[in-house]
Amino acid sequence: MDEQIAERLLRLGDVAAALQLSTQAGWNQTEDDWHTLRNLAPESCWVIEMDGKLAATTTLLCYGRRLGWIGMVLTSQEYRRRGLAKRLLTTVLAQADSIGIETLKLDATEQGRPLYEQFGFRSEQEIERWSRPGDGTQRLPFRPHAEEVWRDSDAIVFGADRSQLLRGLAQRNPPVSQSRSYLFAREGRVTAYLGPCVSEDSATASSLVQQATQNTRGGWSWDLLANNREAVSVARDLGFTAQRHLVRMARGKTLQGKDSAMYAIAGFELG
Repeated sequence: MDEQIAERLLRLGDVAAALQLSTQAGWNQTEDDWHTLRNLAPESCWVIEMDGKLAATTTLLCYGRRLGWIGMVLTSQEYRRRGLAKRLLTTVLAQADSIGIETLKLDATEQGRPLYEQFGFRSEQEIERWSRPGDGTQRLPFRPHAEEVWRDSDAIVFGADRSQLLRGLAQRNPPVSQSRSYLFAREGRVTAYLGPCVSEDSATASSLVQQATQNTRGGWSWDLLANNREAVSVARDLGFTAQRHLVRMARGKTLQGKDSAMYAIAGFELG
């Protein structure tokens, strides 16, 4: 019997199955992370359904027309090597082109890199996952809602306007801040997650991380740009070790933020 294949947008009822895919891959995203993506990009989170099962996902998060971020490129083990990732990537690239997105970026594993190169993505820089183990629950302490400290500086540092994302993350867990520097944290499936973090200097970044992680006993994950040697130094000094190495790739116009002030990204699926 022929397989029934459907390519469509991610629905609310798909979130549990999508979480199973990211969990199967060993990723740290939670159900809340999937809801965040779907809420921010309801018209550009795509799935392939095969015989009634969620088989593959790919998401496109647009920061205006200046930047589009591709993430959650996942295929169920049961349906790998059938070209599903390539099919969904073709869909999101066509959608981005129709919208007029100037630059597309993603963070690629070495396994995924050849596929992205086929679509014209070029390597930009190395990005690393740093982790610190814990010995208890990762539940984060409640913080009062803070002012939007990122309003004047984040777009310059990141390279595009991601204020809608930051507001959504702040609703989940407000950032810690100091002067014009700020650090977000959120719970993850395996470890709590640090990022994004924008800081004026390494001493302030270190202080923010210590504030965010104090009184918690669980493990932490932190994704940073390897070229930011100050961020690497802070992570090492605070007991984090490098665990994974990915490559940030870009397609379209060159778009550069202020990497020296970016001490943690928002996530591989968010930029």
